[in-house]
Amino acid sequence: MSKSYKVAIVVGSLRKESINRKAAQELMRLAPDNLSFDFVEIGDLPLYDEDVEAAGTPQSWTRFRDEISAADAVLFVTPEYNRSVPGALKNAIDVGSRPYGQSAYSGKPAAVMSISPGGIGGFGANHHLRQSLVFLDMPVLQQPEAYVGGGFELFDDDGRLKSEGTEKFFKSFIDAFGDWIGRTAR
Repeated sequence: MSKSYKVAIVVGSLRKESINRKAAQELMRLAPDNLSFDFVEIGDLPLYDEDVEAAGTPQSWTRFRDEISAADAVLFVTPEYNRSVPGALKNAIDVGSRPYGQSAYSGKPAAVMSISPGGIGGFGANHHLRQSLVFLDMPVLQQPEAYVGGGFELFDDDGRLKSEGTEKFFKSFIDAFGDWIGRTAR
């Protein structure tokens, strides 16, 4: 039997009915049995400010850091805003990586899926996020790349993927991430 891994899911969109959250839920459904998942929420994180930390770390920052630290790997599912990641996700990256030298992310395998209503599937956000993850010492899954376009057309009324081809791609992505975790987790 293969080793089990706990995966933190960080969704870049704050909307309750986000297509990115739906995609993350479908990835969970299609994942290998040795992966378990927990959503790590980012909407309650105050903007990172070193002066705030010096005065007393906000409870939400501590919660976020603890949840990321407890995971073996991190799956990021994000929309693209202005060819980059949403501000809330960038803030979560900053909160989790501080204080300097105590990053909750360090060494954790990661994967990025970007979902967009547009045709290029959040390519800019995906690559901007990858750039940050490399700096954070996170080995990032390289293949398959996951830029998913046409996001508003992907899901039925129950939040399930409509297309068998899309479901097959999601399955190949999450299976590859499971293999990646097994090869790179510390």
